[in-house]
Amino acid sequence: MARGVYPVVMAEESQRQADARRRHELAQAAAQGEARAAQVKLDEFIARLQAAGAQPEPLQATLLNGTRVKTGLLGWYLNRARTLAVTPEGTYYQLVTAGSTLARFTGVTPTPAAPTLVIGRGGRDGETGDLSDFLDRAFTTYAGG
Repeated sequence: MARGVYPVVMAEESQRQADARRRHELAQAAAQGEARAAQVKLDEFIARLQAAGAQPEPLQATLLNGTRVKTGLLGWYLNRARTLAVTPEGTYYQLVTAGSTLARFTGVTPTPAAPTLVIGRGGRDGETGDLSDFLDRAFTTYAGG
């Protein structure tokens, strides 16, 4: 064997690695289950809004520097800060994004996010609470009741 060249030995997954992988898989499964449950609530919210005749509005995103920019999306904001929204198709967006100074003129294209049942979980600033509470407030705002 040449000097400085060592054979590659593939070690079996250690118990610690297996436990970490399993915890990760369980967390992913829980997040997917939560997203499905939250999506049901969003779909019901949209159906209620449409039945009440509430029209979606043009959505804006907030850049990290605080500037508001256009997105090309229509939908309904879910929080007072106008950083969470849902489109008529049921797509959920977190409308805080990075963007260049040109974004003021060109706008941004936000990426859909997986909805959660608890808004702002673990956050220290901003609004936090159950998705249902946010949907109830947004319904009152858009449909008047």
